[in-house]
Amino acid sequence: MTVEGKLHVKNDTQQIKDTFKKREFVLEFADNPMYPQYILFQLIQDKCELLDQFEVGLMISVDFNLRGRAWNSPSGETKYFNSLDAWRVTPQQVNQPVGPAGPPPTPPAEAMDVTQMDEDDLPF
Repeated sequence: MTVEGKLHVKNDTQQIKDTFKKREFVLEFADNPMYPQYILFQLIQDKCELLDQFEVGLMISVDFNLRGRAWNSPSGETKYFNSLDAWRVTPQQVNQPVGPAGPPPTPPAEAMDVTQMDEDDLPF
């Protein structure tokens, strides 16, 4: 899945265990500018460095996987958790303004009059 928006929050990398680290960030997704959505993503392991090159406020594109899992509490209650695991972060492509138009296209060549052609002349 892919989503585009503005980098709103960029957290530091957290070392959870000796062999596991993650980094969270928030994307401001504004499909309706009056009601922007703030979406929490996480980067894990070697992907944590993907955010280093981006500043808060920059428009980015995020490719991610939607993950879900169940957990049984000690009281026997089942709870469900979701995470958005980002695996690629790229700058959003901004449409370049259209420059002045080039020269007008050349008009098509005059149509050949096949009635005045020799037998050996081909019209193509």
